[in-house]
Amino acid sequence: MILAVASGKGGTGKTTVAVNLARVVGSPILLVDCDVEEPNAHLFLEGEFGEEEVVGIPIPEVDKSLCDGCGECGRFCEYRAIVSFGEAPLVFPELCHGCGGCALVCPKRAIREVERRIGVVRTMRAGPVTLIQGVLDVGSPMAPPLIRAVKTSLRNGEPAILDAPPGTSCPVVAAVRDADSVLLVAEPTPFGLHDLALAVEMMRETGVPLGVVINRCGIGDDRVHAFCAREGIPVLLEIPDDRRIAEAYSRGRLIVDALPEYRRLFEVLAEKTLRSVREGVGE
Repeated sequence: MILAVASGKGGTGKTTVAVNLARVVGSPILLVDCDVEEPNAHLFLEGEFGEEEVVGIPIPEVDKSLCDGCGECGRFCEYRAIVSFGEAPLVFPELCHGCGGCALVCPKRAIREVERRIGVVRTMRAGPVTLIQGVLDVGSPMAPPLIRAVKTSLRNGEPAILDAPPGTSCPVVAAVRDADSVLLVAEPTPFGLHDLALAVEMMRETGVPLGVVINRCGIGDDRVHAFCAREGIPVLLEIPDDRRIAEAYSRGRLIVDALPEYRRLFEVLAEKTLRSVREGVGE
């Protein structure tokens, strides 16, 4: 089972849900931190990073002695990462998606690909939880290729929890694609409802079954509950607005360890999630 935990915006408690859920599973599980621009799942686990793999994408390099400035490469590139004005083209590495198309269409074979580093993938073991974390290099805008590299750690049949990036952009789609189920974490406020509705619309385009976790219950109203009921989306867990949770979080402690009375809530969430995967609810 591959479960992705996502949210329409940052700060809703997405990582909190992901790490606490991984903690209560009990058996060996992968926790895959796909929030590569700001990974923080490691702050709540006791362990040290060991293995580290550098990740890069292929970008074009032009041999000016062969190039005749025909411009075929620039006409092919949808992202304007390579452009020609009648002479050897200019390459903008930050815009390149590494598809290799420019090298294929070049009639003079004047373009070859070179590797450009975008980040690293690190591994930490904390008891039964193995954390795989992607860290995007500062200044690199290309999160999806690194997310795909992080997800290569997934193995058929091995349970995994994916901590997706927040929002509804390309990195989120790259993270949740191929998941068996998605948990959307939301707050019961007007802003929370707005962002949840956007996230639900995006997830339904992927066809992945989904459920909702409502965090900080008690700070707003029941409009998120009404939305989920209207859309046929199950609310799988409600986490109350408990100051003790915030205090534990600020100290880097897991809810289920600092406040054992909450452990059963996350155990029930794990059970409900497994059931939702089998039944395909929320599609």
